[in-house]
Amino acid sequence: MSDTLDLLIRAPRAIVDGREIAVAVGVRAGRIVHLGSFDTAAVAGEVVELGSDEVLIPGLVDTHVHVNEPGRTEWEGFASATRAAEAGGITTIIDMPLNSIPPTVDVDALEIKRRVATDQSVVNVGFWGGAVPGNLDQLRPLHDAGVFGFKCFLLHSGVDEFPPLSLPELEKALIEIASFDGLMIVHAEDADVISSAPQPVGTAYAGFLESRPCAAENVAISRVIELSRRTGCRVHILHLSSSDALPMIATARRAGVRVTAETCPHYLCFDAEDIPAGATQFKCCPPIREAGNRELLWQGLSDGIIDTVVTDHSPSTVDLKRLDTGDFGDAWGGIASLQVSLPAVWTEASRRGFDLADVVRWMATNTADQVGLTDRGRIAVSAVADLVVFAPDEQFTVDVARLHHKNAVTAYDQLGLRGLVRRTWLAGASLLVRG
Repeated sequence: MSDTLDLLIRAPRAIVDGREIAVAVGVRAGRIVHLGSFDTAAVAGEVVELGSDEVLIPGLVDTHVHVNEPGRTEWEGFASATRAAEAGGITTIIDMPLNSIPPTVDVDALEIKRRVATDQSVVNVGFWGGAVPGNLDQLRPLHDAGVFGFKCFLLHSGVDEFPPLSLPELEKALIEIASFDGLMIVHAEDADVISSAPQPVGTAYAGFLESRPCAAENVAISRVIELSRRTGCRVHILHLSSSDALPMIATARRAGVRVTAETCPHYLCFDAEDIPAGATQFKCCPPIREAGNRELLWQGLSDGIIDTVVTDHSPSTVDLKRLDTGDFGDAWGGIASLQVSLPAVWTEASRRGFDLADVVRWMATNTADQVGLTDRGRIAVSAVADLVVFAPDEQFTVDVARLHHKNAVTAYDQLGLRGLVRRTWLAGASLLVRG
């Protein structure tokens, strides 16, 4: 190459176009400007040559993160969340509209979020808007102001300031969002099914699982699919845990309904049978289900019915998890996993015969494409140079005290995992190098 590069990375192993190859990646002004043979000769301000045990991958794009700032910053904040993301190979996060105060349900609240995030974040940050009763007239202004779509609940969200939509309200919101080809993302659990289920009380995980049956997801998802079909609005099913819903999602797609779905590392890594009594660090909604259900979710990924894997990083203070009593009924439902999601998914995926290109597709390329960030989540000419050096065979044990999450509680504590992030570049600028 005749022009000087800012950075040249020679990688004997890199994930490019869905396969592992040897490549030289040239970066100028924050973007990838060259992909060539490993021994490409070029003048560069910095030349980095990776080891044979390292793989260059695109920075992950996590489209489901609860940062909680402002308002509940003691749960998590942009400084701690983005440091954890970077350490885990995630270079872009999209922040959820609830658990912060105010919730992101109008443009003023969005601007507050942006101001708070700007000087604290070490990775890229974007925002979802919220769809709640009474803010129908705010959806287009939020879209015009740059949110990536809108989140709604069909039952109590867990916080009073972000109420759920009724089905008639959901339909009106979908009609409005369809008018500008926006995206609605849905926490799909049915309130009536859950209200008729046993109430969660005590330390037995089985009791909590009975309180959030698969039927709650299945009923809600069927209704969301029907409303998407009726309105033409794009919809996305959040944190799918019920494998029962996979056939209806596949059928809807074949019929032309614009529906996509995600699942999360905790549904792919854990199973209900192995959760100890009182281990409220495993509580999340919808819940972690049985081992057989978990394997069907993996099959859903293999079949392409589930499009993405995202963290649903939903932290809280330690006291809210009620570790002292172990009562699943009282504990906050949410799992913190930003820093460990990549090795967690890779560990379980590799055990089942998937390769690293599959993980990159689920956690980087497809997530980026879902929100229209088509210049992220891939190693390609003209893409933003958000890049990660990943050592897929390096083993470690998660120590919650060493994570950047603000509060030292996670379901992954003391879990042995494979794969460690050694270096991260954001738009070609090195953020951190680990030995």
